[in-house]
Amino acid sequence: MKNISIEELDWDRIDADLDKEGYALLPKLLDAAQAKALAALASEPGAQGQWLSLERLELGQGDVWRLPQPLPDPIAAWRVAFYKRLAPIANRWADIMGTDFRYPATLEDFLRENLEVGQTGQLTAVHHLREGDYQALHQSTHGKRVFPLQLVILLSAPDIDCTGGEFVMTEQRPRMQSRPMVLPLRQGDAALVTVAHRPVKGNKGYYRVNLKHAISRVRSGERVGIELLFHDALQGHIGG
Repeated sequence: MKNISIEELDWDRIDADLDKEGYALLPKLLDAAQAKALAALASEPGAQGQWLSLERLELGQGDVWRLPQPLPDPIAAWRVAFYKRLAPIANRWADIMGTDFRYPATLEDFLRENLEVGQTGQLTAVHHLREGDYQALHQSTHGKRVFPLQLVILLSAPDIDCTGGEFVMTEQRPRMQSRPMVLPLRQGDAALVTVAHRPVKGNKGYYRVNLKHAISRVRSGERVGIELLFHDALQGHIGG
């Protein structure tokens, strides 16, 4: 599997899209062979991750494979590289929203701060959703050190491996109806998405909006995808 050149992505466009929409699409981040290889991680001999039921987590219906620590490559390398590019965006958003906490320049330092406040659990997972399964609207915000952005990747081929299973986001602005968004992901496409809150510029300055994301019901086949988070979960917490 070849290394993905995260530095060569169009970061000016990504930055602008995150500010405008709360997400940024990364088309063809993986080719079909890379996507299939990642989808098969859980079935490899000696795989050490933890299988969890979305129903048990009260997050929908289907199964997730919580990856082991340390994360396997290339996922571990992506987490380091994406964090480095996203930390300045996270800090700019924090400044605008008046948040006291600032994000360190490196993932290593950020995870050290996670450890200090009891956040030690791995959240990055591979989702396996079959016919009738779905992931409910949610936010992964448990803990004092929550990074405001995460990466999602679709590993299945829509209309070939599965139908349905669209990645959905909602955004609630003050005194307005929720704004629904459906991300047009194909196999190997990724997106950087807001975990919970982001600033939006209005006529009277910036205000804070609330976002959640979900996966719609799978109509046929099996949908496999990755959610890569940059913060860890509180010790003992197994939910989203």
